Amino acid sequence: MNLKKDAPSGRGWRLALAPAIAGIVVTVGVALAMTATDQASFCGSCHSMAEAALTHKTSVHAKLACNDCHAPHNLAAKIPFKTKEGARDILATATKNIPDLIHPGEETKDVTQANCQRCHDATTSTVIMQSKQFCTDCHRHVPHSPKIPVAKRSAADA
Repeated sequence: MNLKKDAPSGRGWRLALAPAIAGIVVTVGVALAMTATDQASFCGSCHSMAEAALTHKTSVHAKLACNDCHAPHNLAAKIPFKTKEGARDILATATKNIPDLIHPGEETKDVTQANCQRCHDATTSTVIMQSKQFCTDCHRHVPHSPKIPVAKRSAADA
C-alpha cells in the first residue's frame, strides 16, 4: 500500500512562521505606539496642548496618562477613537486652525465622563446628576487647574 503525503515533512510550520512573526511584530508595535501616544509628554509636545500638559503636571491626576481620562479603555473602542481624534488634531495643527480655547466634543465628554465614573465609582454612585450632565461641568479644574496664576502656568515660561 502506497500512502501519499500532501506536504513534505516539517514544511507546514515553516509556512506559518513568517506570518506569525509579522503578527507579533505588528501587535508589539501597536501596543508600544498606543502606550507612547497616551502619555502627557507626547500630548504636550504640540504647542496647542502645552498648557494642558503643564497644568496636568501639578494636578492630583499627574500620575495618570492623558488617555486614562481622554480615551476609552476598551481597546476595540480606543483604537478608532484615537485615530479619529488624532487625525483631527493633526489636521488642526497642520492647517494652523487651533482655537484659543479647546473645547471637547460630545463624544470626548462622554468618554471622559465614563472614565470619571470608572475610577471614582464609589463617589459617583452617591451623586445624583440632575443639575449637570458631566462631572467636569462642576469639576472643570480637574486636572487642568485654571486656579494657578497665568504667569506661573504659561507654557511659554516652561
